[in-house]
Amino acid sequence: MSERPGEYSTSERDGNLFIVTINRPEVMNALHPMANQELADLMDEFQADPELWVAIITGAGDRAFSAGNDLKFQVVAGQRSKHPDTGFAGLTSRWDLNKPVIAAVNGVAMGGGFEIALACDLIIASENALFALPEPKVGLAALAGGIHRLPRQIGMKRAMGMMLTGRHVTAAEGKELGFVNDVVPHGEALNRAREWADLILSCSPMSIRATKEAAYKGIDIARLRDAYEGRYPAVRAMLDSEDFIEGPLAFAEKRAPNWTGR
Repeated sequence: MSERPGEYSTSERDGNLFIVTINRPEVMNALHPMANQELADLMDEFQADPELWVAIITGAGDRAFSAGNDLKFQVVAGQRSKHPDTGFAGLTSRWDLNKPVIAAVNGVAMGGGFEIALACDLIIASENALFALPEPKVGLAALAGGIHRLPRQIGMKRAMGMMLTGRHVTAAEGKELGFVNDVVPHGEALNRAREWADLILSCSPMSIRATKEAAYKGIDIARLRDAYEGRYPAVRAMLDSEDFIEGPLAFAEKRAPNWTGR
């Protein structure tokens, strides 16, 4: 296990797990252009490294996952914040990532912070977590994917109830609405996210990538049969992989499989 500090974040490698922590607690982990670029570079590293299979993203401290865009910096700098091509935190416009990412949300996830979490595949929330898309209250809109992801994840009427009011939603309500997977005691979000990651890591990474790619691409196809009959590169890679042979062999031999991700 190795931890590497950055200027605005830290990253940790633990076997096949990659943990990224937004490290600007003095501004509730809000992101300015430099922090966005640093996080984008870390997500590039995760995406490109064949030995990294699952990522967790969280925020330093227990007050905030991320308060979103650093509006104070934007005012002082006198310019609009620019995001990397891969979006806010290098994640919200990363459309070709078929490795799973888990958000461990401790405290507030507001605006862009909530949009980061929505771009992840699972959200594990501390019981003190609060979620909102309050951009209309400051003359903005949730344009880092929130406007589109939230209705797809919880339905249009429930999403509009959040987006048109900017209201705060607790972790418990988030689970009831359907965008939170698990609610844990205060301070336990990262530990529970690691447990979820371990469950994913017990599966073939080739199967996980095939599942994620087919699910996300398939949901964009209106007709079920067309989605079912679609061609997904990660599924083809799974069928051609060593893991596709190893899984049934390990089952027949009554042993744990030795996944290689190839």
